Order: sequence, then C-alpha cells, then structure tokens
Amino acid sequence: KKMPGLSYSLPAWECKTGSKLRKVPGSPCYGCYALKGNYTRYPAIKAAQYRRLEAINSPLWVDAMVTVIKRQKYFRWHDAGDVQSSEHMQKILEVCRKTPNTKHWMPTQERQFLPAPEEVPANLVIRLSRSKIDGPAGNAWSHDSGVTTDDSKRTCPAPTQGGKCLDCRVCWNKDIKSVIYGKH
Repeated sequence: KKMPGLSYSLPAWECKTGSKLRKVPGSPCYGCYALKGNYTRYPAIKAAQYRRLEAINSPLWVDAMVTVIKRQKYFRWHDAGDVQSSEHMQKILEVCRKTPNTKHWMPTQERQFLPAPEEVPANLVIRLSRSKIDGPAGNAWSHDSGVTTDDSKRTCPAPTQGGKCLDCRVCWNKDIKSVIYGKH
C-alpha cells in the first residue's frame, strides 16, 4: 500500500481541466496514470469510480464521507479524478471541517473551483498542480505540486522507498509550500 490512509478516486475521464491537459505533451496530465493500469484493467474499478462520482450529488454524501474518514489520521482526495464543481469543493470543505482530527490532502488542476483561502480548514492542504512538467511555481495559490524530470529537484521520496510514502507526510504538511514529484 503506497498511501498512509484512505483516498477517494473518481474517473479521470471526467476531469474538467485534466481532460484538456491530457492531450498536451509536457503537461503532467499527458499520459495520465489514472487512465491506464489497474484503473482500466478491471472494469469494476471504473464502475466504482463512476458510482462515487454520482454519489457526490447525494444529500447523504457529506455524512457518509465523515463516517468513513473520521478514524483516519490521513486522507487523500482524488488519487484519480478531480474536483467537479464549486458545490463539490464546498462539500469536501464540509467533510474536512467535520473530521478535524484527520489531515486531508487534495491535489487539483481545477483552479476555477478553488475556495477563498480563508474557507480552507486548518486540517486541509490543497495543492494546485503545475500545468507543465518542469514548470515554475505559480502564485495563484498558497501551496502547489509539480512534476520534474530532474531527480535532483524531486522532493517526494517515494521513488527511493519502493514507491511508498512510508513515514513521509510532506503532502499533508501545510508548512511545506511546494512538493515536487518525479515523472512516472
């Protein structure tokens, strides 16, 4: 298991910005990992992702997510897929507020759905993904993540730890403004 907790996976085919970027060579979405491998090998995975996507519209979704997450120390939003709307973002913020003992991490390409900074709960770090591999940090958001082809610039230790986080929690740490992953 790579991550130190649960994650929420949506169909990457439904990404708003990622659907455009996956056609652009040099973007981190080009050759998206969530559009191949186990995400596509097993039809049940894709079907479950679409069920989760549909579930977001349920009035019970926030409370259901709180029930699942509340005993987790760490939670990752969208190991596949991304925020679908402003309403979806608001529901995620509510889940985070209702699970104050869980550290949440959400990488996103969906700039148009970012909340006002003061709306982000203390236990959530939203990392705006850079739109170009080896691209510079932007100033559109307080925290970001990027992808590099230069191992000397990579800050994520997973490639040297068997592809696992192990005891690293940098992605969830609000004191760390930028996380750089190796291209995979």
